[in-house]
Amino acid sequence: MSNNDSSPDITLIAGPTASGKSRLALDLALESGAVIINADSQQLYADLDVLSARPSRADEALAEHRLYGVADAADAWSVGCWAEAALDEVAKARSQGRPSIIVGGTGLYFNALTKGLADIPEVPTSVRDHVQSHYDQIGEDAFRAELRAVDPESEQAIFPSDRQRLVRALSVYQASGESLSHWKANTRPLLHQHEWRGIIVEPERDVLYVNCDHRVDIMLDTGAVEEVARLMARNLDAGLPAMKAVGVREIAAWLSGEMSREDATDAMKQATRNYAKRQLTWFRNQQRDWPRHIPAPRPL
Repeated sequence: MSNNDSSPDITLIAGPTASGKSRLALDLALESGAVIINADSQQLYADLDVLSARPSRADEALAEHRLYGVADAADAWSVGCWAEAALDEVAKARSQGRPSIIVGGTGLYFNALTKGLADIPEVPTSVRDHVQSHYDQIGEDAFRAELRAVDPESEQAIFPSDRQRLVRALSVYQASGESLSHWKANTRPLLHQHEWRGIIVEPERDVLYVNCDHRVDIMLDTGAVEEVARLMARNLDAGLPAMKAVGVREIAAWLSGEMSREDATDAMKQATRNYAKRQLTWFRNQQRDWPRHIPAPRPL
């Protein structure tokens, strides 16, 4: 399928963790010869092979997969960095006359492609460090109140406990004199509307939660504990994206003796279900007009 074809040559597949979106992407790729491009912020990291539920090596051998395991846990990929890399992979696929399937659970990535990526002024390190220190001093609730006073839209959109994005939002305001929402409003989509079609994979809620619990059991049996042990040995900054992946904190607490394996497993399952619920809410709010795909229940 070429870009001159009457139908879009890019398929965007979004959905919560454990929803079956990677399987749908693979099925479509096998039908069309498409390149599969990762749009999950955790699956970027080579150090999170198990914890991010990266497609299996067998699945990756069936169809070409791009942007999986390309970053180190010490790095922090921005939305802009990912978008540039993803568009480069789309261009490569087009040069081969092949369509692209962009699949993942990171809502901001899909917003960048379809709604725009803001040209936000760079925040000086001194400003960011000051705001970060201020957050640590006053706590999330008081910090949110300050952000709400200058940028209510950003404050409302940021999930609880997301210190990194809260700090960034207030840092942008203090550095530029304009809110993050202001900069985001002045954007253009990175993809033209005729280039893409979108699908949200949205299982029934009870099926999704069963999948989440089952996935945690699989992770713990197939190397997640060893992954976290290796990350702990590196003494990386806890604020790095890779270190905030679901499961890292819970398994680290177990390995350090702060929590039993049973309690860590329960906490990890709850955190995974909570994360899936937040993703569902995001896609229902942000991509409400995309068609929904309800997969038939089957083993992960």
